[in-house]
Amino acid sequence: MAISFSNLVPRTQLQDSFQSERWFSLPYLVQKSRVNMARTLTTARVMSKTNESLSSLIPELEKGGQEADAQAQDQKRISDCWREIHGGDDWVGMLDPIDPILRAELIRYGEMAQACYDAFDFDCFSKYCGSCRFTPHKFFQGLGTVDHGYELSRYLYVTSNINLPNFFKKSRWPKVWSKNANWIGYISVSNDELTERLGRRDITIAWRGTVTRLEWIADLMDFLRPVSSDKIPCPDPNVKVESGFLDLYTDKDEACRFCKYSAREQILTEVKRLTEKYPNEELSITLTGHSLGAAFAILSAYDIVETGLNVMADSRAVPVSVFSFSGPRVGNVKFKERLELLGVKVLRVVNVHDMVPKSPGLFFNESMPSGLMKLAEGLPWSYSHVGVELALDHQNSPFLKQTVDPSCAHNLEAHLHLLDGYHGKGHRFVLATGRDIALVNKACDFLKDHYLVPPFWRQHENKGMVMNHDGRWMQPERPKHDDHPEGMHHHLRQLGLTSDS
Repeated sequence: MAISFSNLVPRTQLQDSFQSERWFSLPYLVQKSRVNMARTLTTARVMSKTNESLSSLIPELEKGGQEADAQAQDQKRISDCWREIHGGDDWVGMLDPIDPILRAELIRYGEMAQACYDAFDFDCFSKYCGSCRFTPHKFFQGLGTVDHGYELSRYLYVTSNINLPNFFKKSRWPKVWSKNANWIGYISVSNDELTERLGRRDITIAWRGTVTRLEWIADLMDFLRPVSSDKIPCPDPNVKVESGFLDLYTDKDEACRFCKYSAREQILTEVKRLTEKYPNEELSITLTGHSLGAAFAILSAYDIVETGLNVMADSRAVPVSVFSFSGPRVGNVKFKERLELLGVKVLRVVNVHDMVPKSPGLFFNESMPSGLMKLAEGLPWSYSHVGVELALDHQNSPFLKQTVDPSCAHNLEAHLHLLDGYHGKGHRFVLATGRDIALVNKACDFLKDHYLVPPFWRQHENKGMVMNHDGRWMQPERPKHDDHPEGMHHHLRQLGLTSDS
């Protein structure tokens, strides 16, 4: 909209001024100029405010729910309701419409899972491909989330005898940090300030999923196997999980300094150490992950409770809950029943257009009639989802384009965007926290083009290359990561987990 000066000074007024002898009077000319300038500035301000108002009409979609959410969170503190947020009542009445504090917590834990992708070095031209780009004490600083309120406790590594090219990333360099290990996630603990706000000390375990294509589903989806076959102390041999998940969780390579302990041993020993470190505090154990990481989160949560690590010395049971994103089915009906009996709470966030949560068990799953599932119970391909499902639909977001790319429907940042705009079934999509929509396109092409956010924009600056003193570009050396913390042998013996290392 252009400014029309004929609107500011009427044409007849200009003609009358020229005809009047006062037009040639300098004081009158100055005064007239001041009046016209004032009118021009006033009109410009009005137009500026109008433009601001127009731009704020779109935030009806983007920010319309922020005030209501802020008021609701002011009235109810998380420290007063954290047990309900973590599934104390199985989230009854909290999902439709969604509780604003629950939404904020889901996004927060989702971002902790997203950190596993943002920090992972998946560049095959890097000497450190397959590792974390940051040392543990600079992890949150490197990600720009130092105010997140957590202190990193340890890194997690995994190895496998299964060929998973889309999960295990390896460098093309002959001399690498490890030939058999990949960084898989981390364990962190809330600091004192966040602990006071949360109403308890929160131990969080975040798992990484796949970083490239989705062919890992075909690589892993094999058959069900009893969890007790890998020395997880389950009294029922009919409790079974997908064999590939179990292999990844329990495999180790004692010749490798990073994976001489299995992911299972790393987690159990660290959880034991942390629960012993805070014996007199209110604790929670929260697990989160996306895709394959969601399966690990459920499996490790089950293992923690089945092993009894969540029971304190004074017999208090520490609540164990899982916030999973776009996760596959993990085990059979018996696994689901055992998980519920142990009191593990699972909230699964899924996109209804995503294929990963529909597998494995495409034909024999929880959607079948109970009688038919009973007959198929013994089959090695009969699976069941666990916990409570929060189903989202990316077609409800006005910010996302229509695409048949399965990686977009599976993308974690897209899930967090959908969470931000979800208010309940049948409710209009309105961004509640104003979370930046540009984050959706970090690793995919999902935003509508008119938002001018380039697809796949997240990358390491200069792809990790730096200029040395001679003016040559090169890959810098990184500080050596610690492999495993001291005291693991002690905790392994306490847990009855034998290791010859």
